[in-house]
Amino acid sequence: MTELIHRSASELASLISSKEVSSQEVTKAFFDRSEALNPVTNSYLHLSRENAMAAAKAADEATARGEAHSVLHGVPIAVKDNLTTTDAPTTSGSNILKGWVPQYDATVVTKLRRGGLPILGKTNLDEFAMGSSTEYSAFGPSRNPWDLDRIPGGSGGGSSSAVSGFLAPIAIGSDTGGSIRFPAAVTGSVGAKPTYGAVSRYGLIALASSLDQIGPVSNTVLDSALLQDVISGHDPMDSTSLPQSLGSMADAVRNADPKGLRVGVVKQLSSDGFQPGVKELFEDTVAKLQAAGAEVVEVDCPSFEYAVAAYYLILPAEASSNLAKFDSVRFGLRVTPDGNPTIERVMAATREAGFGPEVKRRIILGTYALSSGYYDAYYGSAQKVRTLIQQDLAKAFAKVDVLLTPTAPTTAFKIGEKVNDPLAMYLNDIATIPANLAGIPGMSVPNGLAKEDGLPSGVQILAPQMQDAQMYRVGAIIEKLYAAQWGGPLIAQAPKLEAK
Repeated sequence: MTELIHRSASELASLISSKEVSSQEVTKAFFDRSEALNPVTNSYLHLSRENAMAAAKAADEATARGEAHSVLHGVPIAVKDNLTTTDAPTTSGSNILKGWVPQYDATVVTKLRRGGLPILGKTNLDEFAMGSSTEYSAFGPSRNPWDLDRIPGGSGGGSSSAVSGFLAPIAIGSDTGGSIRFPAAVTGSVGAKPTYGAVSRYGLIALASSLDQIGPVSNTVLDSALLQDVISGHDPMDSTSLPQSLGSMADAVRNADPKGLRVGVVKQLSSDGFQPGVKELFEDTVAKLQAAGAEVVEVDCPSFEYAVAAYYLILPAEASSNLAKFDSVRFGLRVTPDGNPTIERVMAATREAGFGPEVKRRIILGTYALSSGYYDAYYGSAQKVRTLIQQDLAKAFAKVDVLLTPTAPTTAFKIGEKVNDPLAMYLNDIATIPANLAGIPGMSVPNGLAKEDGLPSGVQILAPQMQDAQMYRVGAIIEKLYAAQWGGPLIAQAPKLEAK
């Protein structure tokens, strides 16, 4: 049944529903591949065959009774390891949480279980989601299935490499400044960040609470839409959860039509700072939409110039507060120093041993930005820039339905190439950060292989708050235009992975 791994999640759901295949057969096929190839890609930090097969068996029993608990009933899924799970360790890619098994499931995990989706395992990530390459994981970097010497993006490189390497049909990611969309762009997959509050954050180990959002990772726009339909909805356990429904994303995909579509191209994100091949593919996407009947206009968002600077003040500030809970007392790692082990010394020794260099860097930056005498100059000013960015976007969306940008300035870079240059790493997020600062939905869809290196590139779609369906509509249009050119999805062109 190895051909099953190349089927989309929507196709697998249909096959399971019609009883042509069982959830157990599908789950076993992905497990067999994951166990063979995970030593190559390091996509998963934890695989749980026994738990997944038990869930698949329960899904098959429900199917036999004529029950389907969701639109993806029986389809196996991978979950980023910063979401709590009661039956598997949750480390958030950090030594400080190595081996920790939570006492509760994240709301998204609960919805997956109730929806009949067997969980294959927990995927790798940059420690506490702080990074753009998965190189800051305490458990080693994940690798890009298109070129194993290159990064699969971050922080959710484990989820993107699992999906693009066919180790899972779909996955859950989290996006604080592009951690779903950037990995999608460099691995030729689809990644969506819903509107802030559309998906519950309860049980997500927080990085920056005002920026974090959970979303889908897949190989097709429809699969992402179906997964968002499963995991979205109001949650009383999350005070920022939206009370209203945003409608069906899958319906938006199925009914996608370019007629009357107004597309804005952001002046500040189409400059010479982008890799020539990435820029060329972006221009090709715009031309394709125009030819299909969409109206394309240039929009000005001057505050975008300051987005990266503002983000890297707001995020560390919130992170330094969120990570204060790792105190060696209540859970996780505890290091007891020699001599007189006071609580302060135990705490300091634990954090020194448990936190990696990027986490320490951002905690120090955040603590400094929040310190007395600097709050207004740094954190306060950054929040003012955030407001300006929101205003720029509001003005832009008054003229157009969606905004289009390249998802990332370059294709996947080599592992180790930027790890000693934090600023170069931070600039990977230049196009994705505004969506998080404004709380709007954003999605990356593959738009081809760059001419310089033959590696995937992605186009980003931004839509107004709570208009996720509009984002999916445009994503589906772009996907269809390229599928007609390529004869199928971009992922079909990926090189074949071999086990060691």
